[in-house]
Amino acid sequence: MRVRFIKYEGLGNDFIIVNNMDGMAALEPPQIAFLCNRHFGVGADGLIFIRPPQEKDADFFMEYYNSDGTAAEMCGNGIRCFSRFLWDEKLSDKSRLKIETRAGLKVVDMLVDGEKVTGASVDMGEPVLVPSVIPANYEGENVINKPIVIDGAQINATFVSMGNPHCVIFVDDLKTAPVQTLGPKIETSQYFPQKTNVEFVEVLGRNQISIRVWERGCGETLACGTGACAALVASSLNNKTDRSAVVNLLGGRLVIRWEDDNHVTMAGAANRVFTGSIELQ
Repeated sequence: MRVRFIKYEGLGNDFIIVNNMDGMAALEPPQIAFLCNRHFGVGADGLIFIRPPQEKDADFFMEYYNSDGTAAEMCGNGIRCFSRFLWDEKLSDKSRLKIETRAGLKVVDMLVDGEKVTGASVDMGEPVLVPSVIPANYEGENVINKPIVIDGAQINATFVSMGNPHCVIFVDDLKTAPVQTLGPKIETSQYFPQKTNVEFVEVLGRNQISIRVWERGCGETLACGTGACAALVASSLNNKTDRSAVVNLLGGRLVIRWEDDNHVTMAGAANRVFTGSIELQ
C-alpha cells in the first residue's frame, strides 16, 4: 500500500498528515509507528488522518495518533497544522472551521495575512480539573500544587486535562529540569491510568512562561499545544501568572489565553514542510 502524505510543523512539533476522506488508508499501529520513526520512516511526532465528521455541525474529523502508534484525544499544534492543510489543499475555504476530535468539537480561526495563511487560533475548550475526569488517581476535587510521590521523592504537581491529561511541575531553572528522567516516570506512574503528558514550567513574569514537555507516547518534543494551555492554566491557578501569557517552547512561542468564559484559546504558526509518498508492506 502506498501512502501519500504532507508533512507540517507547528513550532517544530511535526506531523504526517494524510487525506483519508475516502477511508482507504487503514493503517495499523505498527505501521503508524514506522512512518513516524525518524530513522526508518518519514519521521514525525504524530500522524493525523483527515476524515469525514460524525457530528453534523463539524466540517472534518481529526484522527490523531502519537508517534508510537497509540491513539490520542487531541493535539494542539496538530490541529493548527490540520487546519492549514485543509486550506492549502483547498479542501475548505472557510476562515472558521469546526473540527471534530476525540476530545470533542474544536473551533479554529485561520490567521490570514493577505491571501496567505500563517497559522491558526484554536478554541481549545474548557480545562478539566476533576481527577476522575482527567483521568487521574487522586482523592479530592482537584490537584492544584499537591504532592505526588515518584520513586520515593515528593513533588508538588498540578493536574489539568485539555482533552488529554497533563501533569504540570514548576521548576526554578528549565535548562537543568529533569525532563528526560522524571518525565517518563510521571508519564507511566500509578497516578495516570491512561498515562500523561508532563510539563516543566519556569515562570518568567506575570505574562510569560517557558516550558519543556515530555509528551505521552513521544518523549520530549519541541512543542505541545495542549501542554502550553495546561501550563498556562496551572500557572494561573497557582497565582504565578495572569490568565494570558506568552508560552515559550523549544520550537517557538504560542499565545495562550484563559478567557472569562472558561475557554482556553491558543494562537500560533503552522507550516508546510514537504510532500511525499511511501510504500508500506
